[in-house]
Formats: sequence, structure tokens, C-alpha cells
Amino acid sequence: MASETSGDGGSGGGTGASGPAGEGSVRVDSWIWSVRLAKTRSAGSTACKGGHVRVNGERVKPAYGVHVGDEVRVRQAGGRERIVVVKRLIRKRVGAPVAIECYVDNSPPPPPREAVAPAGIRDRGAGRPTKRDRRDMERLRGAEGQAPAPGPH
Repeated sequence: MASETSGDGGSGGGTGASGPAGEGSVRVDSWIWSVRLAKTRSAGSTACKGGHVRVNGERVKPAYGVHVGDEVRVRQAGGRERIVVVKRLIRKRVGAPVAIECYVDNSPPPPPREAVAPAGIRDRGAGRPTKRDRRDMERLRGAEGQAPAPGPH
């Protein structure tokens, strides 16, 4: 009996990292974690539950099976959407160079970062900002409409 349960439980493991092309499917939350589109598997699962992951245009649950050739769209923090086509199924997280080989990235290029100096950076050794300096920095940051936090008076 013990040999039956251990043999049954290990059927999904196999080689772990990869398998033959006609292997079947892998959970979508596990796959986006494995190819480094999500930092953690639970983050991948949460993204699926929140509707941020689409496979072939349809919102999917975390346990949805991804197949080779499927188009996976993952909306990431900051509003950027990654559009990838599955080339290889993997179950375990791998290094970035190997992960890139598991999909074709059709994502639009990220928007260019603005070459403007960040607002509110003071020179080292300039001392504490005056009230006027602080108000100028808040105006540059766009925080002029916010109420100031109550201080311990």
C-alpha cells in the first residue's frame, strides 16, 4: 500500500523542469511563475483570480491548463501588459536565460522613461529645507492639493 501511494503521488513530478512538447498542460499560475512573469506562485494565482491573466483572450482561473502555442496575456504592476506565446511547458522555476526560451515575447516595448531630473532632490549638505523650499518641493511633486499631516503640537 505504501508503494502505491508514493507511486501515485509522484506521477506529476517527472523530470520537473521540462518535458516533451506533446506533454499536455501545466497550471497557468505555475507557468507564469516558472517563466518569471510573476514573482511568486501565489502572486500568479492572485493575478489570475483578479482577472489580470488571459489565455487566448479569455480570463482564466489559476488551475487552467496552458498548452504549447497558447497566447498568455499578463497585466503587471504599472499597467504594463506582457503578451507571450507558450513555446515550452515547465513546472519548476528556472533561471532567466532558460525562462526566455520557454516563450515568444510579443509585448509592446515599455514606454520610455522621462529624462527629467526627479523633483525634490536636494544637494548633499544643503541642510534642512526651509518652509519655502518644502512648499516648492511639494508643488513640484503635485502634492499641493493634499492636506498636510497633523503634527504633534
